[in-house]
Amino acid sequence: MTTAGRMAGRLALITGASRGLGAATALAYAREGAHCILLARTVGGLEEVDDQIKAIGGSATLVPLDVTDGPGIDRLGAALHERYRRLDVLVGNAAILGTLSPIGHIDPEVFEQVMAVNVTANWRLIRSLDPLLRRSDAGCAIFVTSGIANKAVPYWSAYAASKAALEVLATTYAAEVAHTAVRVNLYYPGPMRTNMRAQAFPGEPPEQQVPPEAHTEGLIRLALPSCITNGQWIAGDEALRLS
Repeated sequence: MTTAGRMAGRLALITGASRGLGAATALAYAREGAHCILLARTVGGLEEVDDQIKAIGGSATLVPLDVTDGPGIDRLGAALHERYRRLDVLVGNAAILGTLSPIGHIDPEVFEQVMAVNVTANWRLIRSLDPLLRRSDAGCAIFVTSGIANKAVPYWSAYAASKAALEVLATTYAAEVAHTAVRVNLYYPGPMRTNMRAQAFPGEPPEQQVPPEAHTEGLIRLALPSCITNGQWIAGDEALRLS
């Protein structure tokens, strides 16, 4: 494990870590000295991120797992307790868009899958990992949200509803841990160059989009033991002002 850096010695679990914001965050955390636990469905993608982390002298543990596998999340919590006894940082990043369609036209299986990935999976992570975060000297949970959660935009109902539910889940969790050493916050990156963005806006030129790497400094600051912010909705530029 890297001994230098602002996150030296910290244990950080990132979901959706095989690409996009999750991969960029994992690499940034590893560069700052954290040991990263990378969770995603795609083994090949996880291995690519792991190779990048090793190239900068960092370390990672790969967890090929679908976040909708509730019992698998429970087993992960038990395994982390057995091996590390604690968890310092949780980044709930994994999400899916579903389909952009009139509410009545959305296939029930699609709607249920969006809720399963974007909401229920994060609840299972909290349920499994909260005891480990409480064992940290400064546990930190960061959930990635979207501005669409607070807007009424036609055809975005499934994704917007899921992010709105995630925000209530996260802020309620923040209230429950307010008198502990755990902090819980929502991070809003805004439009970003990801596969999800390309799916939602296929005609948008990628070169005009903000790369995920632009958000890593803010996500580092939210994860530092010195950050005392709790229960807040934080946009990318606001995170850069955190001490």
